[in-house]
Amino acid sequence: MAGESGKKLFVGPRFRRIRQQQGLSQTQMAEGLGISPSYINLIERNQRPVTAQLLLRLAETYDLDLRDLATADEDRFFAELNEIFSDPLFRQIDLPKQELRDLAELCPGVTHALQRLYAAYTEARRGETMVAAQMADRHEGAPFEANPIERVRDLIEANRNYFPELEAAAESLRDEINVPSQDLFAALSTRLRDKYSIVTRIMPVDVMRETLRRFDRHRRQLLISEMVDAPGRAFQVAFQIGLVECSSNFESIIGRAGPLDDTTRRLYRITLANYFAAAALMPYAAFHSAAEALSYDVQVLGQRFNVGFEQICHRLTTLQRPNARGVPFFMLRVDNAGNVSKRFSSGTFPFSKFGGTCPLWNVHSTFDTPDRLLSQVIELPDGSRYFSIAQTLRRPAAPHPQPQPRFAIGLGCEIRHAGKLAYSAGLDLEKTEGTPIGVNCRLCERENCSQRAEPPITRSLILDENTRRVSSFAFSNAREL
Repeated sequence: MAGESGKKLFVGPRFRRIRQQQGLSQTQMAEGLGISPSYINLIERNQRPVTAQLLLRLAETYDLDLRDLATADEDRFFAELNEIFSDPLFRQIDLPKQELRDLAELCPGVTHALQRLYAAYTEARRGETMVAAQMADRHEGAPFEANPIERVRDLIEANRNYFPELEAAAESLRDEINVPSQDLFAALSTRLRDKYSIVTRIMPVDVMRETLRRFDRHRRQLLISEMVDAPGRAFQVAFQIGLVECSSNFESIIGRAGPLDDTTRRLYRITLANYFAAAALMPYAAFHSAAEALSYDVQVLGQRFNVGFEQICHRLTTLQRPNARGVPFFMLRVDNAGNVSKRFSSGTFPFSKFGGTCPLWNVHSTFDTPDRLLSQVIELPDGSRYFSIAQTLRRPAAPHPQPQPRFAIGLGCEIRHAGKLAYSAGLDLEKTEGTPIGVNCRLCERENCSQRAEPPITRSLILDENTRRVSSFAFSNAREL
């Protein structure tokens, strides 16, 4: 990092983030590194650079990967700020991109606060009465969560989609059980029965027609629908074990998030239990080692760990253990209408928080070629390039007349990591032309796109009844101020 341009390395906010993640005061960290607390203070305020010697001492003392000081978070924060300040609300403010980047790097907390404020504003602007109702029901001074789902997504991103205490608990569980993946459902069910007197039962669909899993507290029974496939059954039992064995871990993680309303707390807890269940099915060390050895072949990994395509893709976004990192993937799940129901990222891909995805991304094309895995090099307007794979999901059958759910998964990484993937074999990634996409239509300024659904909010719409262009919308080249 320090040798990128020969400049001094100022990493104050990132240095402070690492200290806080370690639960240390400035005085405690100063003692561990053999420097003065005042020097720590100056570093965190970007008034002193970090030397190479201090970086090495930091990594050795706290067993850190120096990539924790990389700019992935700043890139994500900058993308969020860029999206927010593209809104016509700020049209009269000539805000240079460099100022946004400086804000993202120096004041990540301010960036997060602005994102939450803008999320609440957009919901109110769209006429969602939920905002007013929530505000009316709260006591004065109570925290306001504009959207619990987005708030939990923010918390997952803030933790880089990695929770070391849950990884350790899941690995400890698998070490105790010590069975191969194909026997995991029976072993987990036995543990649930023997340690907690909870009996697992597979129920017929006519009894659980609209429910896949239900815990009956009074009868101490975990009921799972017969419509859930084998990997899903093991996952649901692991989820229940997580609730009873990792409750204190969940509360500790939730407590670090600060004040949350009840809905957000519950959703965060469920998300953490899901995380634990995935980690139990795919223990970190074994999964990371297999992923590297198999060049991230999702199908083979699924067979080895006896889990589905979506579970593998999701797990790949969590490989952020210091000194044992995987490729920093991003992932999303969409339905055939283009709605995004899941998105996770351990890399720098700029997902939009206030819109859909680009229809030119071939994750949307997978519905035309079910069960066929597609690969693609994509390029954003700023020139950044990514490699992605996409495939529809095989979902368990639904009882008639319920509609069969249809989803597709997109998994990708920066082009510089693509060489590690089995799917890039035989491709000259440097010469392969990337498909030009945008984050979404409202932020994309590419002209003459036949798939454009709306004009960019940063440009003025041009209307001409005498001309019909390839794109449904024509707009000026000058950015509105």
